[in-house]
Amino acid sequence: MGVRNPEQVTDGYRRTVLAMLLVVYTFNFLDRQILGILAKPIQDSLNLSDAQFGAIGGTAFALLYSVLGVPLALLADRIGRARVIAGSLVVWSGFTALCGTAANFWQLFLYRLGVGVGEAGGVAPSYAMIADYFPVERRARAIAIYSMGIPIGLGSGVLLGAYIAQAVNWQAAFIVMGIAGIIVAPIFLMIVKDRYPPAAVVKGGPSPLAVLPILTRKPAFWLLSIGAGCSSMAGYGLALWAPKIIAIQFGWTAGSELVKVGQFMGALLLVGGSVGIFLGGVIADRLGKLDRAWYLRIPAIAWLIAAPMFILGFSMPNPVLAWVILLIPNALNTLWLGPIVTASQHLAPSSMRAGTSGTFLMVNNLLGLGVGPWAMGALSVALKDSYGDQSLGIAAMAGVCLYLVAAVLALLAIRPLKRSWVEASD
Repeated sequence: MGVRNPEQVTDGYRRTVLAMLLVVYTFNFLDRQILGILAKPIQDSLNLSDAQFGAIGGTAFALLYSVLGVPLALLADRIGRARVIAGSLVVWSGFTALCGTAANFWQLFLYRLGVGVGEAGGVAPSYAMIADYFPVERRARAIAIYSMGIPIGLGSGVLLGAYIAQAVNWQAAFIVMGIAGIIVAPIFLMIVKDRYPPAAVVKGGPSPLAVLPILTRKPAFWLLSIGAGCSSMAGYGLALWAPKIIAIQFGWTAGSELVKVGQFMGALLLVGGSVGIFLGGVIADRLGKLDRAWYLRIPAIAWLIAAPMFILGFSMPNPVLAWVILLIPNALNTLWLGPIVTASQHLAPSSMRAGTSGTFLMVNNLLGLGVGPWAMGALSVALKDSYGDQSLGIAAMAGVCLYLVAAVLALLAIRPLKRSWVEASD
């Protein structure tokens, strides 16, 4: 079964597990973000509108990614988390490579649907595995380190995608990234082992499906999930469309200038996102011990500042000034991951961690991935006649106002979270 003896876990092995989970999560977001930097060449090659490309970048991915996250998380609780994570990496990497063979809208849509199927099995079991290996007082920091796969993957995606596309073509970028992920999967499975036996083989263990009624009866679950979902609508929308917005804003629309966009966005995401996610985990671990309300106050404060800073940054005519200003909200809009994911883990017993994470992610991703990228693209199309090439930037400025909604929901969740908190049993 590949189970690690719980009594023989060293800090060194904990760090190794976390590092391998980080590598897999980096591929998760690298395979998502590569689509954003390749927006213009793909749209030109396949003759896609902003609404169509938004559907490929968000809706196609989210349809099965969000829904299958729960059953795959429950499967991970039953057969082993490491197995499901490794298998999922193979599936989504394979479909990423297939994206490089797409010749029209529907082919690319279906391949991105497949990427979503694979990635559905990666995140929730990883959250649960981190919770298994790290005690509660170190958990937000560990989840924050794991979540650094987001900025590393996003930044690497725009940089590598731009360089490969300019050197060869956009199709090659997908194929290279997909093959790389397939190579990593067996290495992960050889190194990473579950700490505890799957729930299915534990005598008297709870049914995995038991987590659903526990969560859905708690107002804290809905406030956390929908609040995070509003943040993700803005965040995933920006992840897909920001490269094209920056290209239009500074006139970097020629094919030879794709690398400029990649360098601008890659540096922004790597620096801002990494700092924000790590600080969110560190601060939450320290303040959360004093008052659990800080698990929600920290994201709320960050979101309230991020929204106006994004609008200001997208208004700057100078790329250097825009980069400096946008660095701030790019750090703040990722600060929520460590605190809120940690809080969500305490809404149900520890034996149901993967199912808890999968249910939380289902709501979050149906909103964030399913609606965010498509809505920004559709709004851009609606504004095109009035604002021309600037319509996409205006749509993004409207979208970031969702961070304000997320902040309000997080603050409203403080009291329900305190009432619903379930102490960890390990």
